[in-house]
Amino acid sequence: MTGQAAAQARFRPSVTPRLVPLPSASDVIVIGAGAAGIAAARRLLERGVRVAVLEARPRVGGRALTTSLRGHAIDLGAHWLHAGPINPLVALGQARGEPLRRAPQESHVWVGRRPGRPDEAAASARAFALADRAMTAGAAEGGPDRAAASALPPGLGPWAERVARVHGLVSGQPLGRVSLHDFPSMEYGDNFFLAGGYGAFLARLAQGLPIALSCPVTRVTWGGRGVRVETADGRSLSARAVLVTVPVMVLRDSVTFVPALPGPVRAAIDGFLSGIYEHAVLHWPSSPFRGADRLASIVGGRHKPPGLLSRIDGTPFHYFELDAPAARAVDARGGGEDGVRRFARAVLAEHFGHARLRDLAIPAVSAWRHDPWSRGSWAVVPPGHAGARTLLRASVGERLWFAGEALSRLQWGTVGGAYEEGTRAADAIASGLRAAAA
Repeated sequence: MTGQAAAQARFRPSVTPRLVPLPSASDVIVIGAGAAGIAAARRLLERGVRVAVLEARPRVGGRALTTSLRGHAIDLGAHWLHAGPINPLVALGQARGEPLRRAPQESHVWVGRRPGRPDEAAASARAFALADRAMTAGAAEGGPDRAAASALPPGLGPWAERVARVHGLVSGQPLGRVSLHDFPSMEYGDNFFLAGGYGAFLARLAQGLPIALSCPVTRVTWGGRGVRVETADGRSLSARAVLVTVPVMVLRDSVTFVPALPGPVRAAIDGFLSGIYEHAVLHWPSSPFRGADRLASIVGGRHKPPGLLSRIDGTPFHYFELDAPAARAVDARGGGEDGVRRFARAVLAEHFGHARLRDLAIPAVSAWRHDPWSRGSWAVVPPGHAGARTLLRASVGERLWFAGEALSRLQWGTVGGAYEEGTRAADAIASGLRAAAA
């Protein structure tokens, strides 16, 4: 484990669910206890299917992790509940009475060392709206699978670079490396945050599930009538079917399949890129930004940070976001966690002055790109690979299934997308097992 990954692992989850032992015999083995694995286990149990969940980490939740910093719940991974009308976790959270709060539409604009004028804020909003419409329309038109960058429209003016950088951040890679066919509308309407943290919500959903922690799977044998799963600690479990929900970046060389996966399936897995979206957690009481949970656009000057989420839940905490180019630059210098801190301070000092940073602390830095059980923040479809998500939804021999955010077309890269895919796969598996037994 790298130094950055070890640093991230030291943060304890704020919620630790009570789990139950694995059953003595299982119909389905679920590999991974992130959002997709938790969703699948819940649905399979609802449908009367015996299930065992194996998780490599010593905790549940995958890339959603809430920890406590200075007495406040802070998400070190996923924190937006995107696409409220179609996100199953928004509906589930509302039904459970979870403390959801709608993300504000207003954002801050900061130009050089001053707040942006109203006309500058309006021009920024127009540029983003124009780009979003053009790219969403381009994705809907079909045609050759091309880079999302090719659909950026003219007329964005001085905001063109900013638009491309922000869309590259939320896509996980610069737009030249992202398929336009896979580009969803990323408008920040009808999105939510959750008091107490997204990771904590997911952990509560794992309450009472049969999950074995610190149990990485090394081998899946699926060529016979059933499946057999072997783990790093020497366990061997058998079942009628297996659902693999670990990130596709981890599947490339951490799990051996016997027999080998069919060529198209292996090519679909191998063709994804690792999406990079990291953040440094700032504790900055004297930040000039007011209003809870607002995005801040910082433009002008040499440094151009792609994202800042200010005053999380109305507290002095902020997220300073790193996109793929910024993370690569820090890694190339061998900076590690402290390198990210130095970078964040340099950017903020340029735009706000050193004196304004007198009370700035950076108590946490994410490193999902270095985490051995993540190897990135989410999976990115490059140009020419748009069909991979659909291909991986089909079963392999009616015994091997896949699920996770990588398979979601409308909610890729999100916990909601992973949860939806876990539920979808569980329903397909349960129906298949029932049909086979009939």
